[in-house]
Amino acid sequence: MNDILIIIIRTFILYWLILGILRLMGKREVGELSLFDLVVFLLIAEVAAFALDDPNDNFIHSIIPMIILLLIQITVSYISLKSKKFRDKMEGVPSILIKDGVIIEKEMRKQRYNLDDLLQQLREQQIGSVQVVSYAFLEPSGNLSVFKKESDQYVFPLIIDGDIQESHLHMIGKNIKWLEAELEKQLIQDVQKIFYCSYENECLYIQLKTSF
Repeated sequence: MNDILIIIIRTFILYWLILGILRLMGKREVGELSLFDLVVFLLIAEVAAFALDDPNDNFIHSIIPMIILLLIQITVSYISLKSKKFRDKMEGVPSILIKDGVIIEKEMRKQRYNLDDLLQQLREQQIGSVQVVSYAFLEPSGNLSVFKKESDQYVFPLIIDGDIQESHLHMIGKNIKWLEAELEKQLIQDVQKIFYCSYENECLYIQLKTSF
């Protein structure tokens, strides 16, 4: 009876503790969890299971790992916020699977993504033909983002958090020298001061960092 009471109390404490940890980790839908977030969630669940499995084990031994996991996640999130390169390494980057109605077979193989998966996700978005697709991006979360040819097109960001996106420049037929020349026209010489930059309607859209 004493063990049952201990399990009930621990369950109550763990419920509110895990709920608080998830709130501190930020708001994300389950389908948008990064691989790192998923690992942290699984470890927290495993630690909580051990805490309930043995009522005689010191409860603090389960609380400490959960707090450490929270601190690790907050630290990684902070670094990711400050560094685009670190964020890409931890969370991955979108992959282009379809461009102008053509399936990128090489990228499909690289992502170990088969045609059945692709066609299923297109059907789920009421898209019956690959030919009507302008761009299809496989997001790090595993979701497929699709832009149809007759709708508003995806605008490739050229600079994110001060980091030039060379692959995106290539997509629009430009290069770094062109970008630097355009920035100089607007009296911007330090790319690190730019929070976001894109090329829309034949001109650059630039948003500077509020603090630098």
